[in-house]
Amino acid sequence: MKLKFDPNQQFQLDAIDAAVDLFEGQPLNQGDFEIKLQHGYELKGLVQQDLGFGNNLSASDDVLNANLKKIQKRNNIHQTDSVETKGRNFAVEMETGTGKTYVYLRTVFELNKKYGFKKFIVVVPSVAIREGVLKSVEIMKEHFRDLYNNVPFSHFVYDSKRVSQLRGFATGNCLQIMIINIDSFNKKDINIIHDRRDQMGGRRPIEFIQATNPIVIMDEPQNMESETAKRAIDSLNPLCTLRYSATHRDKYNLIYQLDPVKAFQKKLVKKISVASIVSESDPTQAYLKLESVSNKNNRFTAKLKYFKQSKEGPKLSTGSFKQNDDLFVKSNENGIYSNGFRVTEINTRPGMEFVRFSNGIRLRLGDEQGGSRDEVVKQQIRKTIEAHFQKELQVKDMGLKVLSLFFLDRVQNYRVYTDDGTELGRYARWFEEIYNELAEDYKNLFTEILPVENVHNGYFAKDKKGKLKNSTTGKSKDDEGTYNLIMKDKEKLLDLDNPLKFIFSHSALREGWDNPNVFQICTLNETTSTIKKRQEIGRGLRLPVNQNGQRVFDEYVNNLVVVANESYEQFVDTLQKEFEEECGVVFGRLPIESFVDMVYSYAEDGKAEKIDLKQSESIWDHLKDSGWIGDNGLIQDSFRQAVDDHTLTVPEQFKLITKNIIETVEKHQIERHVTRHEPIKGKINEKVLLDPEFEKFWNAINIKTIYSVEYSTDELIKKASNAVLAMEKITPPKLRTSLVDVEVETKGVTAKQVQTPETTYSAPHKRVPDILSYIQSKVELTRSTIFKILKKSGRLRDFPVNPQRFMDAVVKAIRDVLHRMIIEGIQYEKLDAISYEMSKFRAEEHKLEFAKDRIVPTNKSVYNYITYDSGVEKTFAEALESMKNIKYFIKLPSWFRVPTPVGDYNPDWAILKQNGEIVYMIRETKSTKDKLKLRLPETDKIACGYRHFEAIGVDYDLATSVEDAGF
Repeated sequence: MKLKFDPNQQFQLDAIDAAVDLFEGQPLNQGDFEIKLQHGYELKGLVQQDLGFGNNLSASDDVLNANLKKIQKRNNIHQTDSVETKGRNFAVEMETGTGKTYVYLRTVFELNKKYGFKKFIVVVPSVAIREGVLKSVEIMKEHFRDLYNNVPFSHFVYDSKRVSQLRGFATGNCLQIMIINIDSFNKKDINIIHDRRDQMGGRRPIEFIQATNPIVIMDEPQNMESETAKRAIDSLNPLCTLRYSATHRDKYNLIYQLDPVKAFQKKLVKKISVASIVSESDPTQAYLKLESVSNKNNRFTAKLKYFKQSKEGPKLSTGSFKQNDDLFVKSNENGIYSNGFRVTEINTRPGMEFVRFSNGIRLRLGDEQGGSRDEVVKQQIRKTIEAHFQKELQVKDMGLKVLSLFFLDRVQNYRVYTDDGTELGRYARWFEEIYNELAEDYKNLFTEILPVENVHNGYFAKDKKGKLKNSTTGKSKDDEGTYNLIMKDKEKLLDLDNPLKFIFSHSALREGWDNPNVFQICTLNETTSTIKKRQEIGRGLRLPVNQNGQRVFDEYVNNLVVVANESYEQFVDTLQKEFEEECGVVFGRLPIESFVDMVYSYAEDGKAEKIDLKQSESIWDHLKDSGWIGDNGLIQDSFRQAVDDHTLTVPEQFKLITKNIIETVEKHQIERHVTRHEPIKGKINEKVLLDPEFEKFWNAINIKTIYSVEYSTDELIKKASNAVLAMEKITPPKLRTSLVDVEVETKGVTAKQVQTPETTYSAPHKRVPDILSYIQSKVELTRSTIFKILKKSGRLRDFPVNPQRFMDAVVKAIRDVLHRMIIEGIQYEKLDAISYEMSKFRAEEHKLEFAKDRIVPTNKSVYNYITYDSGVEKTFAEALESMKNIKYFIKLPSWFRVPTPVGDYNPDWAILKQNGEIVYMIRETKSTKDKLKLRLPETDKIACGYRHFEAIGVDYDLATSVEDAGF
């Protein structure tokens, strides 16, 4: 197949013109006639140097700056940058899939045609992008020769083993394009390009590049923004630098902008649908999944998925946890996490990642309890194959090859190496089983059903022995062969005669995969995907091509289905956040240029008069001065009120189009708005912290203790087996699949359901896990004791129905009984040591930020504010502050913990009462003292609190108000 390129797409021509017109005023290229110079010869656009020919810029920076302003005005770009502030750096923003590479390569030919520039360097950040650029040049070169009268040009990829190529680059007199990876020249101490070489006449290879005064094109410059990278680019001695990306970190002198919203609205890329597959986990079970771990500057964190309590009930949530964080607290006191779910250890060592809780539960990376991961993966594979077959049916007579892409994070899930050779990994095995099953349902698609092994293949990096391996960055030498294979097969994969339709690749290799006929993308990562949503959808956003190599512009065909293992709400929220963070798109913000080209009147000759950028700015300023938008363009609630009250006005000149202006503003009004609580900075009350009496008080209330317990194993077996027998009915794993269309608009990223959600149940499992080992790892009883509990319960027949749910339910039942027996027999013993030094208060000072609406000012505590979690606590704190017989009080910090068998206990208040005599008190505040109305874990921890503080001689009690606190 030979890909064809449309040379007349206006949005691409506009981007090309933006770069070419920067040099307006530069002498035009009228052929290679020579002009005699004092030290050599100058050709139009070139100048001869000692080492070869270099680009020659005659236009001054003032001319470039004037051109820059004209181009920005033409393209409705409101920017304050200039050549003086940003140098000769110019940015072009183009959304993924809209032909960025085509645009900058054609810009090369236009600059050569118009001004005679001949030396160009494309700098890339990775192997993947380098191979992609090389492939693009090769498949586009015939197209460019047709467009530019067979202009002679050469291209090559810089290779440190062939530095002599640089001499040819410098001395050649034809159009030349060099592609180079930033890593090849950004380290002076190790890069060959900086070493003096005999074959280069004792010169450094980079000197030959510098002599050419090249026009540098940076592909994905946001990945080359370090100071080292910037110095490396400067070392090339560029005439100017053109920067092309969809996600600029710094938009240096922006000259053209095609952001995601414009690309989707103009239908320049495929629409997106999301098939969301989630396990309907039972919120009454202690569901947990370890999604990722991190160690940044020795700050260890773990990302966990769990059920968080809300007004509407438990909702599945994801949050970041550090050591000593209590899941019970962070879940808004969801009772299922009350028994020892404090994080005690986080391990980030590669291959050994895990998090451990105070109850002994340990989760490895990707592990979950109370979930159905395997069932979700199988359903993802099924939905991807179904969507693939449905797309093939839709385009059957259009000559379109349909491709589906699976991303994995572990090669062994696709291919396993054994002593006897290789065999399919479990995901590949499931794929073949499901494909064979579904192919029968769609057999009218095929003249014959191809052997399943022919329709899928994997592209992964290989080690020195030729074995497939995991890739973490996509930048290693082993990855080069993978990209080479992917790029070489790009056209072959589009051929209908090629049976390969389903591609499996490593998630780290995502940048290498960019095929226009990918219609389905499925990420089967066992852990949280590190792929950004934009990168994920970017592999399939391009408009497809048919067997003639021509683009297909049918919007009903051009739809990318992302099969996700998360809710669609989470998907679109994340996508919107990435658009804002990476592209600078601010949803809910009204850009200054919003009203440009809007017709506001007609001249006498009937010619339409349109709003220009200056007039658009005047309307924007009017809206801001009226308080309907903020200084940054964010649309205020007062705008909607003014529209509803018919009090909104516009400048007199535009009064006739008030309705059109309102509609334009409404298009930018965000639908989902997150309210941010303003924090207030706290500080230490030095008078309190430096008082020796306070220090004595502090040391008295935090004396260490240890506890011991006794219980009967026979009694445990009896009670635990009864608890297992009383468990709720075990049902098969239930999966919920939703299909939505994703809309990308100026007001935000939204999802629209296009079919009713589908619920499926899994069949009973034929292969079940080792139940004794699993339960033993959670409750630390002997296998013999666990076996007796299970046998006596009579519930083992439920195990195959839903193994994971059954095991987790048994663990909870045993743990609840075990904790009950332990609490009844617990004894605390005082030790000759304290738990927490007073210096910890000062160490925490830099973190002191309080929510304004959750504080009580105080002069009697360590900090100048007390934060409260409930109305009871607020009233209690205000009363303590006003009572004369209370000298000091503290809302005990989260790190003040009393060890208990059901998880660490963090009491509420420490109080120093001075009324003739000094009394040290600890008080727990609750809305009730009725034990039946308190959660069982709360009651257990309070019981332990009584015994702990009794052991160290501190007055402890439960209180609902100041009146019954015993003051």
